[in-house]
Amino acid sequence: MTTNIASLYETYIRGHRVTTDSRNIQPGDVFIALRGDNFNGNKFAQQALSQGAATAIIDDPEFDNGEGYILVENTLTFLQETAAYHRHRLGIPILGITGTNGKTTTKELCYAVLSRRFKTVATQGNLNNHIGVPLTLLSMDETTEFGIVEMGANHPGEIKILCDIADPDFGVITNIGQAHLEGFGSYENIISTKKQLYDHIFRKKGKVFVNAKDPLLMELSRDHNRILYGKAEAYLKGELLQSIPYMVYELKTLKGNLCIRTKLTGGYNFDNAMAASCIGTYFDVPAVSIQHAIEDYRPSNLRSQLIKTAHNTIILDAYNANPSSMAVALANFAEMSAPHKTVVLGEMRELGQVSEEAHRKIIDILQENHFNTAFLVGNNFEHCSNNLNFIRYFKDTDALIVFLKNHPLQGSCILVKGSRGNQLERIVEYL
Repeated sequence: MTTNIASLYETYIRGHRVTTDSRNIQPGDVFIALRGDNFNGNKFAQQALSQGAATAIIDDPEFDNGEGYILVENTLTFLQETAAYHRHRLGIPILGITGTNGKTTTKELCYAVLSRRFKTVATQGNLNNHIGVPLTLLSMDETTEFGIVEMGANHPGEIKILCDIADPDFGVITNIGQAHLEGFGSYENIISTKKQLYDHIFRKKGKVFVNAKDPLLMELSRDHNRILYGKAEAYLKGELLQSIPYMVYELKTLKGNLCIRTKLTGGYNFDNAMAASCIGTYFDVPAVSIQHAIEDYRPSNLRSQLIKTAHNTIILDAYNANPSSMAVALANFAEMSAPHKTVVLGEMRELGQVSEEAHRKIIDILQENHFNTAFLVGNNFEHCSNNLNFIRYFKDTDALIVFLKNHPLQGSCILVKGSRGNQLERIVEYL
């Protein structure tokens, strides 16, 4: 058994693609066999090698069959330590992004902007945890000039772990709201965990980009080296001009103002776009290049998508949901001018003891905004509808699909929002 990261890296890892998925092996890959509650990757090491993997890293001696196998004490630890070693060998600037809402959209916009000047690698999809972060780092090579690492957390202390691996030089927290309370235990734990990104960067004398309109983020970054965006006194200023159907904002630069017309729906995306604009400006991406990058970005990951079908207009924002993101989505939808507005909301999950109260508050928002129809999906909404005549409850998405097949909607503007577990995107084909 060996744990010499430097030696193993130079001999087996460097220059090779690293994967933990035996179903997606390419010739020459390094396969790292991870374990989980319901799987044991060691069982697939032989399959990976037979499909062309150069090496299989395992941590169970039972599966060590000789040539091609490397036995380590713990494959997850090996993955994380190897990624950290690789990150420091590259020596490139790393931007860390976390937050309750908007971190993936902000990451995508930052990638679009920074790619206009640098060979940039960013987190793919939502691979933002203790496995995804190392894999993101290991996907960077000697040609990479800039790295963007999204960091997610649903338990206290997890951002510190990810920072220890990625060692970001720069960072942005999009916002801090109530989400994953079941795992965090309290809002205070969420704040302290997200702040760990700031703490890490402050210790290494890096810089953080801070939304000047967010009092909490301003307080958490006070007395430190920060770059502000948003308000008049900020490093980069901007103004929201339009939120529907697409978000439009004015970017105020030293050389004049630019009107940026995005393909993102919702005014809540203004802060995400301003973060990317600020970061791009700081790294000397020309303002016109920033404009083109953000205008060319098309959301395609169930976030802030505007979809027109033969019968309806849909705002699909169904990747995730928590009390703050649900509230701003509904507020934005309420501002839209449409003849018949329908709301489809999936339950918010992992809220722990505040779940019932949070779902009741969403019902209050629905009442206040006088939407024509509201379809609520999931057990957490069952006892909150208050028998309101414009609300119809469904136990799950399958039940809603049955209803839509028998009662098709036409001529409606429809907001679809809910936690990922609801899989609300499945209803689009019936709208």
